[in-house]
Amino acid sequence: MTTDLTIGNPKKVLLAFTVPMLISVMFQQLYNIADSVIAGKFINENALAAVGASYPITMIFMAIAIGSNVGCSVIVSQLFGAKKYRDMKTAVTTTFLSASALCLLLTVFGFVFCKKMLLLLDTPSNIMKDSVLYLNIYIAGLFFLFMYNICTGIFTALGDSKTPLYFLIFSSVGNILLDLLFVISLHMKIAGVAWATFLAQGISCVLAFIALMKHLKKFGTGEKSPVFSLLMLKQISQVAVPSILQQSFVSVGNLFIQNLVNKCGSSAVAGYSAAVKLNTFCITSFTTLGNALSSFTAQNIGAGKQKRVRDGFRSGFSMLLCIVIPCTLLFFFGGSLILKLFMNDESESAIQTGFTFLKIVSPFYLVISVKLMADGVLRGAGAMFWFMLSTFSDLIIRVALSYILYYRFGSAGIWSSWPVGWTIAMIISVICYFSGVWMKKFKR
Repeated sequence: MTTDLTIGNPKKVLLAFTVPMLISVMFQQLYNIADSVIAGKFINENALAAVGASYPITMIFMAIAIGSNVGCSVIVSQLFGAKKYRDMKTAVTTTFLSASALCLLLTVFGFVFCKKMLLLLDTPSNIMKDSVLYLNIYIAGLFFLFMYNICTGIFTALGDSKTPLYFLIFSSVGNILLDLLFVISLHMKIAGVAWATFLAQGISCVLAFIALMKHLKKFGTGEKSPVFSLLMLKQISQVAVPSILQQSFVSVGNLFIQNLVNKCGSSAVAGYSAAVKLNTFCITSFTTLGNALSSFTAQNIGAGKQKRVRDGFRSGFSMLLCIVIPCTLLFFFGGSLILKLFMNDESESAIQTGFTFLKIVSPFYLVISVKLMADGVLRGAGAMFWFMLSTFSDLIIRVALSYILYYRFGSAGIWSSWPVGWTIAMIISVICYFSGVWMKKFKR
């Protein structure tokens, strides 16, 4: 079901649109967390560390998939808001074709350089074999990852946040059940965790693609739309490439941080792996609100209704507080109890490492969430320079400080760099939003 985000009460429209997206991301993060819980509880601490050591590399591939998603969804939203359905269909097919070619290149690259990337990160030798195995199976499923993310982005661009939710629930539940089957019943260890994700994601991707193609047939265009357009690819790339660069640079920055964590040993890697999964659960929820605001912004700019964008930002901020406050309190005071879900009692050192991370970063969730909301407006309006400026500021400061503070305070010094980077980036994003730079190219 498509939703026109350019009409109706902004707060009610944005709330109805965002809630299914939030539920979707919670299910998505649920099965990411389930992978780590099952690895840590039913295999061993080293298996949890292997998943964690692979995580920053998998996030690079995920970053490129999400960047492609963003580029397509912003353009599709703008064309949908302007009722240009023929061009909208061309944007969809152009994205699928170009993303398929990109995915093929990344898959070859991943298989060739998988172990070399892990070696560059100083991955501990006792978890190297499992890390390589997990990463290779993940890379084999990159096509499903890309196509699923693009399908989700298009549904969202059309104002339909419920259909992706149904597929994600199916994928999440399926992944957890397959995890339990492969690891506990069939004793496939780390390979079972990876194959469970591969199969669940693959089936969901195929179903989502079929549903999307049927959905697009409902938009009559009068004449057949071109399957591929270089001009449309250029428009999509103007948003997608900065988004991919932004996401990729963040992931590369996380590689540098993972390199420092790996120097602390496999126990620290395990604790960080569990804690960063919990942290990612919250950050991804905040990002989802920003993504919803991007679609809201793009549709309203396409319809020439820039004033509604400011109304949407204010409404989104009030929704944000309902997520930020519980997450902050839960992790700051109860983080150690949650981390015990990932590990057994003998992993006390790893649990303490993870809890220290959560206590340092969780009080700053409001800071990073405000940045992500402002970013949502900038991205939806196509003001990519300012969007990238704030993100790269966060990345550069966080990585540089991690190395400076690590050699003085150890792992706690690494965690302390996050709040500083978040705060400076938030100030930049908020200044860009309130200055109205995102409106300049759309003034009429």
